[in-house]
Amino acid sequence: MPEPIDLVLLDVGGPVYDDAAYRDALLRATRELAAEEGSEFAEEDFLRLYDERRQAQGGSLRTAVAQRFLTEHDRRELSDLAEQYWEYPPEALHDDVLPALRALREHYRIAVVANQRSVVVEALRRDGVAEHVDVWAISETVGVEKPDPRIFQHALDEAGAPASRAVHVGNRLDTDVRGAHRLGLRTVWVLRGEAPPEPTPDQLAEPDVAVRSLAELPAALAKLSS
Repeated sequence: MPEPIDLVLLDVGGPVYDDAAYRDALLRATRELAAEEGSEFAEEDFLRLYDERRQAQGGSLRTAVAQRFLTEHDRRELSDLAEQYWEYPPEALHDDVLPALRALREHYRIAVVANQRSVVVEALRRDGVAEHVDVWAISETVGVEKPDPRIFQHALDEAGAPASRAVHVGNRLDTDVRGAHRLGLRTVWVLRGEAPPEPTPDQLAEPDVAVRSLAELPAALAKLSS
């Protein structure tokens, strides 16, 4: 029998907020840098590359964008500029998030584990998410990003929970599912945002459970504990 789950580790971009916020910030930054270099590109080409990287579930999107539309040397400047524009407006919060968190709080502690700037906590407070969070592991604060196991371990240590009694919920295979599995956590893959447009059978076999919304999460967690 699997051990019961005490702690739910939750990603932010995708499961909680619409990933379009980062996609659009990256597009804006890419356009500005391309214009400075006297070039331009069609938005359709950018979106096609974005979907290609989503489908691949591996490799850096920012590196791919810099290589395709700018130069490899622009990667750091592109990343910094996109992060300046990257904000989550209230309407980016998925409708199923708060109901799911209220249901989860009856049975689990919740940790946020996300590759984000620390200012994301302000948005989560504004939108009523933070009041349900017991532990924070934000990459800018912790100093490492997923899939580095140290960011997952930070959350486990703060919660005082072993990996065997925790589950990570995220929408990427490379950073979320594979990163969490390396440390022995169970995983739930949320199929929205930067999840692939058409998950393959092999991709769907990687997480312990896949869901399409957080409304399905309580039942998914119950299944993992049974």
